[in-house]
Amino acid sequence: MAVNYKVLGQLNPTANALTTVYTVPAATQAVISTVTVCNQANVATTFRLAVQPANAAINAKHYVNYDTNLPANDTVALTLGLTLGNTDVISANVPTSTVSVSVFGSEIS
Repeated sequence: MAVNYKVLGQLNPTANALTTVYTVPAATQAVISTVTVCNQANVATTFRLAVQPANAAINAKHYVNYDTNLPANDTVALTLGLTLGNTDVISANVPTSTVSVSVFGSEIS
């Protein structure tokens, strides 16, 4: 069983659209250690973060953050320890294009 520690996904999502940041590859599991959400603007905003099992259609129960405050020119680091199976998805929704999302962790294959 190989474990690869890496940047799993980085994205500057389209505003107001739930966008996939990372999908666990087939025949692989993942442990998500940290997700960072960075506001690159000088005005506060919010963000949403969801985990969808097996690429399921989004449902209210999938959100781990919902309209969470993101201060101006700041980064929120979420140390989550999420365990994901193959084809599970982490997605984000932000109201402005000045927010970036990064997912860090390991893939186990």
